[in-house]
This record gives sequence, structure tokens and C-alpha cells, in this order.
Amino acid sequence: MKTNHELHPEYKLTVGIECHVQFKTKSKLFSGADNDAREAESNTLVNHIDFGLPGALPVLNKEAINLAIKAGYALNSRAQAFSKFDRKHYFYPDLPMGYQITQFDEPIIIGGYVEFYLDGELKRINLTRAHLEADAGKSIHPGGTDYSLVDLNRAGTPLLEIVSEPEIHTPAEARGYASELYMLMRYADVSDANLFYGNMRFDVNVSVSTTEELGTRTETKNLNSFRAVEKTVEYELNRQIGCLEDGEKIIQETRGWDDSKNQTYSMRSKENADDYRYMPDPDLPPVILSDEYIDNVLKSMPKMPGYWRQQLTKLGLDESIADSIILAEVEYLTKNLEYVIAKSEAGAKALANLIVNIEIPLRRQQEESKQPNISLSDADRHKLYDTVSSLISDNKLSSNTAKDLILKLLVASELPDDIEKYASSEGLIQNSNQDEILLAVQKVIADNPKAAEDVRSGEMKAIGFLVGSVMKLTGGKANPGLVNQLIKSELGLS
Repeated sequence: MKTNHELHPEYKLTVGIECHVQFKTKSKLFSGADNDAREAESNTLVNHIDFGLPGALPVLNKEAINLAIKAGYALNSRAQAFSKFDRKHYFYPDLPMGYQITQFDEPIIIGGYVEFYLDGELKRINLTRAHLEADAGKSIHPGGTDYSLVDLNRAGTPLLEIVSEPEIHTPAEARGYASELYMLMRYADVSDANLFYGNMRFDVNVSVSTTEELGTRTETKNLNSFRAVEKTVEYELNRQIGCLEDGEKIIQETRGWDDSKNQTYSMRSKENADDYRYMPDPDLPPVILSDEYIDNVLKSMPKMPGYWRQQLTKLGLDESIADSIILAEVEYLTKNLEYVIAKSEAGAKALANLIVNIEIPLRRQQEESKQPNISLSDADRHKLYDTVSSLISDNKLSSNTAKDLILKLLVASELPDDIEKYASSEGLIQNSNQDEILLAVQKVIADNPKAAEDVRSGEMKAIGFLVGSVMKLTGGKANPGLVNQLIKSELGLS
């Protein structure tokens, strides 16, 4: 069944994304309370400033400014010499002061852009601004009850809100942009960007129109996965087209995302800027930064994903493999990527495939199950991969036995002195003794005359059965490439 957009392709989709990034400071933006609320009991990381008690005066966290400077660099912009804080007024249970301290007309970052590859094509999404603000608390809705609770542990956490221009026009572009932002913030080392804990959240604005004028937008808030960003755009695109085709008006509103139903739902009407009654915060002076101060902060900046992507693709790796490595390597950064890049083109490709297909899934599995992480040191990991690559080149390991070996040793406390000897003791070294394998090939051909005749007649699919039979006969230790070659030779095909 066709979607509304497929039925009505004349509608143009326009998306803008506001991304909220929690900075990894030790204390909150304006108070001395602990900023790490991941495993904390509700309302235990709060002080008089976070509670909004009368007479409590905020004090700006200098480290948050430093991280904003780094984030600005990662976003291809530069921190402003002058910025200031404002009060954004609204009333909600998780906002005890009755206003949020944010930046309105003088943000710390103006402009910038984010670049990423999508299906081999370089995309650039320009940014309007990025501003600092104090996060609100959060409401908790216990299942099976008719009441809500408020947890203020998050209240006052330093946030950077990154606002894109409305230049995203497909669901895939929205996902690609969100994923690249994640990598930029992680590589800049300004945020843990853990989506599960809400260190990074996305508000997605969607509108459709048949003209160049933008349509009425909806904002779906607090998305915490790249998939949810993409699916929200897909759903809103088709929902809004359906409404317009039925003669209904799109309501400017705030919506939520139901991950189990893959659909958005209405939450409340969407406010405009004048509804918030912005005013300069009288308790906080402007932030004034010299060029010298900004440059000193930027001296510690690491290389960004764009640099690594360029280096990896120079080796002949496609963008998807490069991005998989970049996304995972954020945990151990430069020295491991330098290790990949230092290899020859063939070596880098082989190493990249081992990392992408074996180590990255293992790391994700461990994160999800909260099992102990890979315990090998970087030096031992490099030694393991070098040895495995060599054993593969020498036809002593197949792709399957190489995977088994790596999985066994990545979680070991230390490497064995002789990795090849260990692999042999585990029955992982494949047999490339031509005389021994030939005997197994001849037996399988004799035991399966019909399959052998099918191969002779050109039915090459049948050779897979013969190869599998030889592998079974040899306990999976025969070199499959050599098996294939010997079968063809015995059947007069080579």
C-alpha cells in the first residue's frame, strides 16, 4: 500500500531539528550540585538554587563555557565574544523557578553547519545558532497510577541547544544529521551523549507544503534515538499530507512519540516566542570572551569525525564502513584510528572489516547487557588483529574461525604468548594440507554421484553441497577455498 507522500509527491517536506546536548561538567550550570544523575535516586542531586528558593543566586559554571567553545568549533563555528543569559517564562511542575535560564537574542554560538554522507552524497545542513541553558527536571508517570511525580536531579544541568536551519527534506537526512551531531559532540568530548540517559535529545519540527512557503509545523519532542527521529519524520509527513488532502488544517502543536506504535500523538498547543516573555536575567552578567581565551580552550581539541572519515576513505573504505568505525571508535579515539590508517590499503580494509563485523557488535552487545567490557589493552588488541590478519592471509583461518578466535580473546584478561598455537589448540586453524583434503573430496564425490554430476553439467549451486559435505567430514577444519578448487579439479572443471 502506497504512503500519502507516494500518492501525493507534490508535497515538499521541510524539517528543522533542535538538539539538546547535556554537557559533562562535574557540577550544574548555576549550582554546585553533582551533575551526574544517571544512577542517582530521585531528588538527591538538588540544592537551593535548583529548587528555586527565594534569594538563591546563580553562579555560572566556567567549564560549561569552555565546553560550549569546543562544541562551537565542532559545529564549524566560533564562540561569540559577547553573549548573555535570559529568562524564559513558563509554568510546569518540573520547573520550580517558574522560568528557565537560557540565551535568547545573544547566544554563545551563531551559525555553523553539519556535514555528513548519505548514499555517497555529501550533505550540509546549516545551523541557526546554539545556545546555553539550564535543563528542567523531569516528570515521572508511574505505570498503572493516576498521578505524576517530579524528579529535579536534572534541573540545572548545562545544556547546549543546537538549532538547525529548516534544510532537511527526507527522513533519511534527518537521521543522518542526528547521527552526525552525536559523533561531533562525542569526539569534541563535551558530552557523554548517552541517548538512553537523555544526555542528547532531539525535538523535530515537521511541515509540508505544495509551495515554497513553509507549512504549519508540528514539534515532536524528546526523541532519544536516531530511529525515532527518522520514523517521526516519516509519520508526520504522511499524517500531515493526509490531513490536508482531507480538507483539515494542520495545528501548530507539540507532539510526543510512541515508540511501540510508531506514531506521534498530540500533547499540547505550541507556544510562540512572545508567549515566553523573555527578559534579560538580572542575576547574571554577560559572558565576554577574548580571542586569546577562546584560542587557548581550542588548543586541546581532538581531530573531528570529518578528518577521520577522509583518512579512512582515502584507503578505499566506503563511507558506511568508515562511519561504523568512527561511531564505535569514539570510546578509544585517536590511537586506534591511527592504527587502522597506518596499514596498507589491503591491510586497512581487512582490519576495518574485522572491527566492524566482530568487535563493534560485541561492544554493543556488552553495553546492552551491561556485561564487563572488552578487557584487552589497545596494544594487545592491535597484536591480536595483526596476528589474525596474517593467519587469514596464510589461509590458516577462515572468516568464521577468525571471528571465533577474536571473540574468545577480546574478553580475555591477557593474550596467550603464541596466538596461533592457542588457535590450533582450540581447533580453529584450518587444514590446508592438499593431500589430506583431496582424500575427503574424493570420498564426498564418490558418496554423492548425483550432486557431482549436477556440477559437471553446469549446476554450480550443487558445488555448495559438496563443499559443505567436505567441511563436515573434516570437522570444519578444511580450507574451504582449497576444497572448492579441488572439487572442480576432480570433476574436470579446472
